[in-house]
Amino acid sequence: MPLLIVVAALVLLLILTIVFKLNAFVSLIVVAVVLGLAEGMAAKDVLVSVQNGLGSILGSVVMIIGFGAMLGALLIDSGALQRITYQLIKTFGIKHIQWAVLLTGFVVGLPMYYMAGFVLLLPLVFSIAASTRLPLLYVGLPLVAALSVTHGYLPPHPGPTAIAALFKADFSLTLLYGLAIAVPAVIIAGPIFSRTLKRYNPTAPTTIAMPKHFTEEEMPGFGVSLFTVLTPIMLMTLGAVATLTLPADSKVRQVVEFISDPNLALLISVLVALVLLGLNRGKSMKELMDLFSSSIAGIATILLIVGGGGALKQVLVDSGVSVYITNLFSDMHLSPLFMAWAIAAILRICLGSSTVASLTAGGMMLPLLATTGVKPELMVLAVGAGSLTCSHVNDSGFWIFKEYFNLTIVQTLATWTVMETLVSIIGLIGVFVLNAVL
Repeated sequence: MPLLIVVAALVLLLILTIVFKLNAFVSLIVVAVVLGLAEGMAAKDVLVSVQNGLGSILGSVVMIIGFGAMLGALLIDSGALQRITYQLIKTFGIKHIQWAVLLTGFVVGLPMYYMAGFVLLLPLVFSIAASTRLPLLYVGLPLVAALSVTHGYLPPHPGPTAIAALFKADFSLTLLYGLAIAVPAVIIAGPIFSRTLKRYNPTAPTTIAMPKHFTEEEMPGFGVSLFTVLTPIMLMTLGAVATLTLPADSKVRQVVEFISDPNLALLISVLVALVLLGLNRGKSMKELMDLFSSSIAGIATILLIVGGGGALKQVLVDSGVSVYITNLFSDMHLSPLFMAWAIAAILRICLGSSTVASLTAGGMMLPLLATTGVKPELMVLAVGAGSLTCSHVNDSGFWIFKEYFNLTIVQTLATWTVMETLVSIIGLIGVFVLNAVL
């Protein structure tokens, strides 16, 4: 019976978001309250559970997401991302343009949200395709694949960050393992897959405007730009290496783990960018703080959705459903990694939003984590990979890709949807490989 109530609650979530077009945060809170009451919790206890769940998850991720938004805004406003993009394309040349675009998407996608990176870089892809006379999808798909993988797999993006906090996974190890499976996923779903799409030759829509173009003098140097982008990644990777190689009582390890904590790593990165890309280039502190304020305003909806997912998770735990699910699935002898991927994949197909799918799947899988012995970092990646599966007409990313690449719905299903599914399946395979060797 408890599981049937959970299924009914998920159906209600589908109805609210798909049929009634209700905001995802409002839908999650409504479903959390209904689920708690249906499971027999007292009304007051339901509200306390919702508040605790919302507060605990936001307390874990709000700094990471907030600092990530600030860093992304500085990288865009300073011209650092344009510098990196142009330099990589110049270095690789036309013959290897796919790898230049892929690497650009990967570097830009590490600190920046998917949609911001997509809108920023796609006009540049259109310009490259036009000047080289290469097919648009041949040039653009590697970029989109890289942005999608970093969005689904890697902190500090909202979904992976929230699930890592929920599972109490090590952020640095999650990043390190995520990078290991992201590379083959991007290569297969990007350059390799795009070469099978020669029958599709769309033209760039004329209504898309180019982003702000910086002159050579206005852009920072390539070294400074790349160093700023990679600062949080280097710090968190350093922490993962220290955790794997140094004894727990080592003073060096303790210092490295302190500065590699994702909250502190991103704070340090923001301060570095503030100086190198802002103050050193003549920006006033007021201009920079205004930029920060606008960047934070843009992530309010994301934070609310993450909080709503945390509320639903807490109700699942406090109502006793988590214990029931643990007992039920412990006898099924299915891989918990596959279960995490499959639940997230089903929710993604039904709901459209990868963030909502990953948060909901995380709440359902949390009680199983302690009983399986699976590394929580791999569970984070399994959920993240599942949350990218089979994007279709209920996903805003599907329609944005369709319009920007000037495709029909059938063509979008054959390109974008297949690419997202490839990324998801390769991610699952990578998780299984890591689980076997670690």
